[in-house]
Amino acid sequence: MKEKIKVHIADDHKILIEGVIALLNTEESIEVEGFSLTGREVVDWSRNNSVDILILDINMPELDGIGVLKIFQKRNTVQKTIILSGLSDPKLVQEMIALGANGFIEKSSASDHIIKAIKAVYKGEQYYSDDIKSSLFDLYVNESKTDESIKSTVEEPLTDREIEILKLITQELSTSEIADKLDLKIKTVESHRRSLYKKLKVKNVVGLAMYAVKNNIV
Repeated sequence: MKEKIKVHIADDHKILIEGVIALLNTEESIEVEGFSLTGREVVDWSRNNSVDILILDINMPELDGIGVLKIFQKRNTVQKTIILSGLSDPKLVQEMIALGANGFIEKSSASDHIIKAIKAVYKGEQYYSDDIKSSLFDLYVNESKTDESIKSTVEEPLTDREIEILKLITQELSTSEIADKLDLKIKTVESHRRSLYKKLKVKNVVGLAMYAVKNNIV
């Protein structure tokens, strides 16, 4: 029997937690391990526990999601985390990414994205709901227009295939969609993604998009 993806949910609204649990229970490959109602509970839980994916709200009593991630960072706690929040300001999203978040989904679109997000982050990818990606891309485009030192250099140049895949990533295509479009195996696309992260020295798809915008690739 295939091992299930273990998930812990942290949100101060019990009714939302119950809704997310009900949604995730429709997916056989995912199992909800438990939940926390405050940021402090998450931190206390994390001392002796971990899961494959932590679903974390930003606004919580006692300690907010930002505070939780800061403590994780200070403790060197390795925990893949997806932010599920009603807040979607791109500057806030940037801060959460810098603190180690692996994905960001708006609560209003959770039903459309959360299962896909969990599977993507579990595989080592980053995941952002459509509105989040659009707002981040717009932010980076605007910043690059006012940045006099927008060009980025890499020690090893990108191959034609890597540039092709980078362009498709900035069009918000998933790994499987890129594989279908280019008639490649998913593992091949994943290999090119890893190469892009390494060459460009970025950690997520937002970093790839920023590089593409700054260097006029898109």
